[in-house]
Amino acid sequence: MAFRIRPSEPFDAEFRRVAESQLRQAIAVLRDQPDGEHPAIHAARKRFKRLRALYRLVSSDAKAFSRRENERMRDIGRSLSSVRDATALIETVDYLAGLAVSPEEIAALGFASQALIDRRDRIAAAETDRAQTIDQAIAACEEAIAALEMLDLPRGECRTARRLKRAFTKHGRKTKAALFACRLAPDAEAFHDLRKCGQTGWMYLTLFADLYPSALGALKRETKQLVDLLGHEHDLSVLTQTINESPELFGDGDTLALLLGAIITRQQAIREEALARAGTVVADHPKREARIVARLWLEAAEALS
Repeated sequence: MAFRIRPSEPFDAEFRRVAESQLRQAIAVLRDQPDGEHPAIHAARKRFKRLRALYRLVSSDAKAFSRRENERMRDIGRSLSSVRDATALIETVDYLAGLAVSPEEIAALGFASQALIDRRDRIAAAETDRAQTIDQAIAACEEAIAALEMLDLPRGECRTARRLKRAFTKHGRKTKAALFACRLAPDAEAFHDLRKCGQTGWMYLTLFADLYPSALGALKRETKQLVDLLGHEHDLSVLTQTINESPELFGDGDTLALLLGAIITRQQAIREEALARAGTVVADHPKREARIVARLWLEAAEALS
């Protein structure tokens, strides 16, 4: 089912429905693996990220539940991450190859791509217990479904509106602080924090899409574009870290210089574009935006009741 919370239904029931749907979809894809093991892990991890954003919505009313389940999803995702993260590095080099400006740069990136493929295959071969890890992830998802049955959220549309107002205010302030940090000290960690905030913001806008007029639908699209851009930035930062940790994998000094030059050039361009886009996405007044969301929830719930 869609990743949506419908204002026509009680919030607590909708919260459980959406969470359980995401968990069951993660279980199904990990168990069936319709496109293979690695795509299944990638698809499941996307569900876990959605769930972490969903759980944050109720932190003000169910702090222990929100913290525990958020950590559960984080730990499941990490347990499945090694081969997927190694594959993402290959995709990043291939992305850079599509932007290469010289035959020498194309050759250097091709060398790096093969080196990373070999690295990914070594990591995959070393994970002899991956089937067990997947089984443990499925079991953890089933435990998370059981935990939903024990969740007791205060009911009432006014209470829900206040819950959303607090969640959106907290998220808006965190996002604004992350953007300020990127402008003050534009390093990999700052941009990664902004990316995580952007992901949560896009998920919130998706969850409550039924509330929003077309103008805020445009905000959702702009937020997704920013998140995708920052995803490339993060991948390039991880690639740089991998090269610094294992330079011997990536050829001689000339090859390394070409590779790092391609990364730096693209990363600088991405950061400049991301800061420009973020200026139109990040709310200047988080509390005001949160009040709008709360009011829209009350109006929609009243109209549909």
